[in-house]
Amino acid sequence: MNWLTNFVLPKIRAVVAPSKEVPDNLWDKCPNCGQMLFHRELEANLYVCRACGHHMRIDAERRLKLMFDDGKFTRIELPKPLVDPLKFRDRKKYVDRLKETQAKRGPNSDALAVAHGTIGGSAAVVAVFEFEFMGGSMGMAVGDGLLAAARLAVLQEAAMIVVPSSGGARMQEGILSLMQMPRTTIAVEEVKDAGLPYIVVLADPTTGGVSASFAMLGDITLSEPGAVIGFAGARVIEETIREKLPEGFQRAEYLLDHGMVDKVVARGDLHDTLARIIGMLRRRMPPAEVVPLPSRSEAKAEERS
Repeated sequence: MNWLTNFVLPKIRAVVAPSKEVPDNLWDKCPNCGQMLFHRELEANLYVCRACGHHMRIDAERRLKLMFDDGKFTRIELPKPLVDPLKFRDRKKYVDRLKETQAKRGPNSDALAVAHGTIGGSAAVVAVFEFEFMGGSMGMAVGDGLLAAARLAVLQEAAMIVVPSSGGARMQEGILSLMQMPRTTIAVEEVKDAGLPYIVVLADPTTGGVSASFAMLGDITLSEPGAVIGFAGARVIEETIREKLPEGFQRAEYLLDHGMVDKVVARGDLHDTLARIIGMLRRRMPPAEVVPLPSRSEAKAEERS
C-alpha cells in the first residue's frame, strides 16, 4: 500500500487535477472601445489603448517616471496639515475615509505627489495629482503641497509643472478646501514673479475648483488626448441651459480648438515636448548685436542718392 499511496496516487492526481486558475491581472479592458488588452503590452504602451488611442488614468508614480529624464527623480516630504478640523461625517467619518485610502496608497499620503529632477537636462519641479486618492480632491494637504512645490521651484530656480487630475475641492473640508483656490493661485504667482516657467499638463479629469484656480493659469497649457476639462459637468450644464451641448464639449480637443489649451500631447511624447518647451523658455540666448539707427540727415542723404 505504501507504494500505491506514495507513488501511484500522486501521479494520478497530477494528471487529473484541475488546471491552475489564470491570474486576474493578465488582461485589461479598454473603457472606451471595450478592446481586451494584454496587461504587459498595455503597461509597455504607457496605458494607452493600441486599438483606439484612449489614455487611461495612471498613478502619480508612473507619471513621474515618464516625465523625468531616465525616470529618475526625488520625491519630497509634504507638510502634514491638521486632519479633519470640521469633524466631518457623512456615511462614515472623514478620518476613517482617510485611513482607508492611506492604507491602500501609503501612510501619510494624499492626492498630491511632488518631486524634483531634470527634464531635458533642465531643473524641474513636478506636482502630480493622484486621482485614486478620493478622486484627486483638493484639500488642505494639496494646497500645502502646491505651495511647497512652488517654493522649491523658486529655491532651485527650476520650472514648475503641475499635472492635475481631480474632481475639484474636497467637500469633507468645507470652506477650508475652497480656501486652497486662492492659496494655490498665490503659489503660481510666486513662481511667475521669480521669472520661472509654470506649465500645466491637464489630465483626465480636471474639473471643479481645480480647473477654476491654478489649473488654468499656466504659461503653457498642455493636455492629454480626450481629457475631460471643465468646471461643472456636461449634464448639469445641459439641465441648466436646457440646450444640447456640442459634440466633444469639455474634451481636450474641443478646448484646443477654442483657445483654452495650447497643445494636446500624446503620453509617449510628453517628456520630449516638455523638454523642448522648458529648453526654449530657460535657455539664455547670446545678446543680439546692437545696430545703431541712422540719423535723420543720413537717412535723407540715402533717400536722395
